[in-house]
Amino acid sequence: MQTLPYVVVTNPHISQVYELYYKAFESLRRVQEVKTLKDNEKLCEKISQTLQEHLTVIPKLAMGVLECRDLMNPEDMDKFMNTILRSRISRRVIAEQHLSLTETFNSPWHFPDSTTPETEFVGEVFLKCNAKEVVERCGEAVKALARAAYGPEALLPDIKLEGHLEATFPYILSHLEYIIGELLRNSIQAVVEKNGKKSSASKKPPPIEITICEAPQHVIIRVSDQGGGIPRDILPYLWAFSKGPRSNQRLENLHQVPKMAATSQEVRVDEIAPEPLGSPRTHLHSDSSLTSLSSRPPNLRLGMGLPLSRVYAEYWAGTLELHSLEGYGVDAFLQISKLGNKNEQLTTRASMDAV
Repeated sequence: MQTLPYVVVTNPHISQVYELYYKAFESLRRVQEVKTLKDNEKLCEKISQTLQEHLTVIPKLAMGVLECRDLMNPEDMDKFMNTILRSRISRRVIAEQHLSLTETFNSPWHFPDSTTPETEFVGEVFLKCNAKEVVERCGEAVKALARAAYGPEALLPDIKLEGHLEATFPYILSHLEYIIGELLRNSIQAVVEKNGKKSSASKKPPPIEITICEAPQHVIIRVSDQGGGIPRDILPYLWAFSKGPRSNQRLENLHQVPKMAATSQEVRVDEIAPEPLGSPRTHLHSDSSLTSLSSRPPNLRLGMGLPLSRVYAEYWAGTLELHSLEGYGVDAFLQISKLGNKNEQLTTRASMDAV
């Protein structure tokens, strides 16, 4: 952040993010070496407090880059956002993994037998993540949110699953839930708005088709909808954080979003918020972990879902690509590298200095 132009760093939102990171560094560097369980408890308290304080970082960064979009080259701004978000993910993964492993150590099932469900977890890593189950859970959560936003009589598309439905792989579950949730949110919203929101519409909208393909090194999830595709004026800015024809509306909407966690957004819009997305295990520190889909209304466009999802996919050596047929629909391809085959895509100091 210190390499940004001075006029950008003095933006109130970006300045607040800088102060948060500076405070966190000053706080954590004063933590004494952990030698006892009591020392570890103090460290965990400090980590949990810091995670909570930093839930405001993503919306503040997003508002800052939108307000500074004319003060810096858009490509440089997007590179800065990708760099800082990837770095943020790596820190939160380490922090939450430590909290989760500590929780496991202190729990009654610290030495479980082979039938205990918790043996499927190593900290935050779910060893038997099943794409079919994640899609079904995310689909129900997103549908509940759409019904709350569009009304109980809204005609929602079915979600059809096919392919390798039994495929499992180790992954951090909440990262996958966020990406799948955002893709399904976009598809359901597009289909509903293209085909009409009420039961008086002529017929049930076409389904969203999910195909799961397992290969030895990776799993591919295709999300295919018939929601009319991406408008031509939006397409060039699909992965951009700072530019686009709807920048002013996105900035206005972001003011309504106080917090986002590192991947799963912890947004609360009380009048329509559904129950948090379920997962095989709920942690004691769930407020700071990445366990729930964003519960903002579908029509509150932030312009963050796709670029954030791509950052999270690429962090674990995966990819996210979209192919749009204007007037027909969109195919999204999420490739997930099975953990253990590749390292995280960490940001090197050299690439950070090059921003």
